[in-house]
Amino acid sequence: MRKRITPAGSRPQNPEPLKWIELDQVAIVEITSEDLAHPIEDALTSDSGSGWRAAQPGVQTLRLLFDSPQNIELIHLVFTEGHQARTQEFVLRWSSGDGQPLKEILRQQYNFSPGSKEIENYAVNLNAVEVLELEIVPAVDSKDAYASLAELRLA
Repeated sequence: MRKRITPAGSRPQNPEPLKWIELDQVAIVEITSEDLAHPIEDALTSDSGSGWRAAQPGVQTLRLLFDSPQNIELIHLVFTEGHQARTQEFVLRWSSGDGQPLKEILRQQYNFSPGSKEIENYAVNLNAVEVLELEIVPAVDSKDAYASLAELRLA
């Protein structure tokens, strides 16, 4: 057992800050649709704030295929809605590759109103991830809403 005595009132040392995985350096991204004015790079690597937007309405899938297995501790997602009230659902899945099926990490729904923003941080313990998939259903009760993603960061 390792032990350390700290004086009363002292603060614990801050842990190392999480370092974002540089997705543009370690993964190929597959997407089902992309609005040229809002490319996927804006959600994965840029702080420009414009994010990604689909070119067609309906369900969209974003898949990260890692060059080498990655360990993921945190999934950071930001969704925004500027125009319409809607209920969005998304599903996160992962696989260690080698023909392994995708395993669901979580499924989440949000009720958006115009001008709203949803920021989520999910602490996970995923080892040797080769595929990470995000499926977005932009409106569970309609087929004519466009999927978008302001940010996706992994640590």
